[in-house]
Amino acid sequence: MTTTSAPSTTPPATPRLTSLSHGGGCGCKIAPGVLSELLAKSNLPKQFFPDLLVGTETADDAAVYKINDEQAIVATTDFFMPIVDDPYDFGRIAATNALSDIYAMGGTPLMALAIVGMPINVLPHDVIAKILEGGESVCRDAGIPLAGGHSIDSVEPIYGLVGIGIVNPKQMKRNADAKAGDVLILGKPLGVGILSAALKKNLLDDAGYRAMVDATTKLNRPGAELSKLEGVHALTDVTGFGLLGHGLELARGAGLTARIDSAKLPVLPGVQALAEQGIFTGASGRNWASYGASIELGASVSDAQKALLTDPQTSGGLLVSCAPEAVQQVLKVFADSDFADAAIIGKMESGNAKVCVD
Repeated sequence: MTTTSAPSTTPPATPRLTSLSHGGGCGCKIAPGVLSELLAKSNLPKQFFPDLLVGTETADDAAVYKINDEQAIVATTDFFMPIVDDPYDFGRIAATNALSDIYAMGGTPLMALAIVGMPINVLPHDVIAKILEGGESVCRDAGIPLAGGHSIDSVEPIYGLVGIGIVNPKQMKRNADAKAGDVLILGKPLGVGILSAALKKNLLDDAGYRAMVDATTKLNRPGAELSKLEGVHALTDVTGFGLLGHGLELARGAGLTARIDSAKLPVLPGVQALAEQGIFTGASGRNWASYGASIELGASVSDAQKALLTDPQTSGGLLVSCAPEAVQQVLKVFADSDFADAAIIGKMESGNAKVCVD
């Protein structure tokens, strides 16, 4: 006589969010070299719209469309797979990162729309709800409505926002207007990608996790105030292409050399030790393969520093190019918004469009 056991009543374990994706955060970005190749092969017809102040020409952070002499709309979108396992934190990080592009243009957010792709039959619905709740909390903090969005059933969990903002066209800051002699200031410490790699390997302690979440959920509000300073010439944020990649965009846009002092880079706690152990993301190597030919590394730059310089930053800091006489004003704007790690990291010089690291 055979017997059958009763079906198990034990619910299946909820999978780690990071286990459901092949990459996380801004490390999911297509490598800059591959992206350039794809765009070059697209054969899209060039169209001229006189009121489109910022489009795709200089790989800037958001599109800007002029409404009148005092107002322009800033539009951007950003989304990615999980960088952390806590669903609420994932939603917060993704939303903060998406709104950063509006601040990086010198704009102020007006509203957002959610982009949601979830494996509905894999993740419990209360986990998905927590992701959405995290995103909504950031929008409330930014003082804007999350006014709608779009959702799909996808293989990997994806979350982000469409951000809509406003800026005075006369105060808008592009990434292409740096001037020779400018000082470079970075608003947040580096190392988010390295910490996320350590998290995936179960090597990140509670303090490291908290430092990563605190950095990636801090809204880049100073961008709106920095846009009002005449001495601020160019502005961008450091995200998936790393400091070198976004610094190279500044250099190419202005036709100048960006010189970075590796000894002055602000770094998140524990990152240096992890980098020296060889812990970094695959995106770091892809970044270097894409733009390394335009980078000059000094003999004293170690492999760990190179990993840090190419490290993909999720919801990273603002990178400011400003006149020397505006440096103290810029640092005060950061300090007044509790960006205590903001630091001078280099300068812009006459020369070929490249990045030099000392």
